[in-house]
Amino acid sequence: MTPAITRFVHFFEGLEPASVARLGEVYASKVYFKDPFNEVHTLAQVQQIFSHMYVALDRPRFVVTGQVSEGSECFLTWNFEFYFRKQQPAVLQTVRGSSHLKFTEAGLVDYHRDYWDAAEELYEKLPLLGSLMRWLRKRVNS
Repeated sequence: MTPAITRFVHFFEGLEPASVARLGEVYASKVYFKDPFNEVHTLAQVQQIFSHMYVALDRPRFVVTGQVSEGSECFLTWNFEFYFRKQQPAVLQTVRGSSHLKFTEAGLVDYHRDYWDAAEELYEKLPLLGSLMRWLRKRVNS
C-alpha cells in the first residue's frame, strides 16, 4: 500500500464525528464524490454527507477488507457497519461495498466513487420497504 492509501484507510477506519472537519487531510478541496445517493464536487459537500451520516445513523464505522492499487488509483472493498436509530436499534447493520479512489500528486483523493447495491444492502433491511424489495426480488428471479 502506498503511504497515501494507508493514510486514507487509517483515517476512514477511525472516522468519528469530530474528524469530519479534518477530511481535508485526505481529500483535495475539489473532489468528485459519488455514491448511490449523492454526487458532489467539493470537500465542503463531502463533509456535509459524512456529517449527515452521524445524524441519521448510530455508531457508523468503516472496515476496509481489501485493496488493489496501481499507480495513483486504488479500489478498496469495505464493510460499513451501523445501527438504525429508531427501527431495530440493537441490530448491527452491514453494507458491503467498494470505492474507486484517485489520488493527486500530493496524495489527496480528488476522485471517490462508491459502488454498493442500495436495494440489497439497505432497502431490504428497512421494515416496510424491505418486505416489498424482497417480494420484488422473488418475482424477478422466478
